[in-house]
Amino acid sequence: LAAEPSLQISVDKQDEQIRQAQAQAQAGTGYFLTSWQGADIHKSMATVKVKNSGKVVAWGSLYWQYFEDMDKIKAFEETPLSIDKQVFREELSDTGPVLRSINEQTRLKPGDKLIVRIAIRADRDMEYIHLKDMRASGLEPINTNSGYRWQGGLGYYESIGDVAANFFIDYLRKGTYVFEYPLRVAHQGNFSNGITTIQSMYAPEFSSHSAGFRLMIAD
Repeated sequence: LAAEPSLQISVDKQDEQIRQAQAQAQAGTGYFLTSWQGADIHKSMATVKVKNSGKVVAWGSLYWQYFEDMDKIKAFEETPLSIDKQVFREELSDTGPVLRSINEQTRLKPGDKLIVRIAIRADRDMEYIHLKDMRASGLEPINTNSGYRWQGGLGYYESIGDVAANFFIDYLRKGTYVFEYPLRVAHQGNFSNGITTIQSMYAPEFSSHSAGFRLMIAD
């Protein structure tokens, strides 16, 4: 900690802004943060030059963040940890309950029972996984009690919230897991159903999210 930092970072001629941030770095750790807004960001900033002439190891990261409407988000695929979300309407027939897949053109009505089916695929054993499944504001959970669940060979703690259901998985073995939970259509309107995200809490580089879509609930 007593070593003087000798780190030089260059991002598309933005060296002066970086040096000013370094001058206000946290004492002891040398941590600093700087950012640029949309109009100041260019493709050339994707090239970052780092020179460390000292003997102290340095860690850093660069993030590109942007905002998008929930229903326009596309699925994040081709990752070691991936998910797929489907929503079905449960309909009664002579042979028992039948699940019908729904999409943005499906017209739901208050009182309909929906089944959310989430498939998780992992190419290696993982620990401490957090899955957050958002739901449209026109939907309400049928099971309102949080607690530990066991379903399809997967054990997890389910926490019911106002806008999403959170699932905490202590240990996820390599393979594919599918689990479901029910919702009830409560209000009419045109709603964004949000997305479902999954991420390792101690290795955040392992993450993925589903695509967003809208729900039309008629009178």
